[in-house]
Amino acid sequence: MIRVAILGATGYTALELIKILLRHPEVEITVLTSRQEGNPHVATIHPQLTGRLDLCLENADPSSIAARADCVFCCLPHAASAATIMQLLTHDVKVIDFSADYRLRDSDTYDQWYGGPHPDPDRLGHVLYGLPELFADQLPGAELIANPGCYSSTSILGLAPLVMGRWIDPKKIIVDAKSGVSGAGRAPKLGTLFPECNESLSAYAVGAHRHEPEINQILSHVCGETVEVLFTPHLIPMDRGILCTIYAEPTKAATAEELLAVMRDFYQGRPFIRVVEHLPATKHVSGTNYCDLTVRVAGGRVIVLACTDNLIKGASGVAVQNFNLMYGFDEITGF
Repeated sequence: MIRVAILGATGYTALELIKILLRHPEVEITVLTSRQEGNPHVATIHPQLTGRLDLCLENADPSSIAARADCVFCCLPHAASAATIMQLLTHDVKVIDFSADYRLRDSDTYDQWYGGPHPDPDRLGHVLYGLPELFADQLPGAELIANPGCYSSTSILGLAPLVMGRWIDPKKIIVDAKSGVSGAGRAPKLGTLFPECNESLSAYAVGAHRHEPEINQILSHVCGETVEVLFTPHLIPMDRGILCTIYAEPTKAATAEELLAVMRDFYQGRPFIRVVEHLPATKHVSGTNYCDLTVRVAGGRVIVLACTDNLIKGASGVAVQNFNLMYGFDEITGF
């Protein structure tokens, strides 16, 4: 059994992670941490876990965590995550990081988008990016994996087959993305209070969302040329789910049927990708680790639709995929 610790266990992604890992036959959850005082029982934080997991949350230090865990899922905020991971890696533990701290490849880009400086700049560019549909062969035996951002993975999965196949212009791509409120996390914020966001649709972080450089970096890396995506996120008054509508200019004539075939070939054998004929909706993937993809051609443009559950395929589900590949388990174990 692999002993697992979850740091920052009070959030929505941590809850989904716990629910998946409780089904995993090779996992024992041994440590849950939080900065809350009083060591609350996990069931008081997440009532859904009543009778399912008998652990209290604790404010443990990295050496104590490492003594009781083989693998750590780190759900801490950026900067705080890297500072803790630096200490964890001095012990014999593996880490899957949910924050953005190790997704970007250089400290200058991190500093620009996250208000740096980075706590661990020498590691940037050497950490594996945990998107199994593109990098599964690199993940077995990894020491540290950077879990992708939810918007990032949804956008990248929609675009990768067409960018890599040179079907679309890599510098003329618009991603119109919409996410449920859980994407903002569990901590209360004015913009996500019910009276503020209910019955309302709003854009945010226009031209300044931190997932944009991540999308550009990964797509540029896998296709070998510069990709520039214009990314605009929107908040939808629903609990969960992401829908990305992606507009691109074709570089050669192709029908929707041909591009669907390209997507199916590209993702053949990938268990959590569904290339569908219908228009995907967040209800179709809610509570699952699937990414539903389709494509249309209209008005001289290629239109890709990509749909995920932001808490699962966009966070905790892909983290368990990464865990399975890291340890040599079947990728679908626990699902």
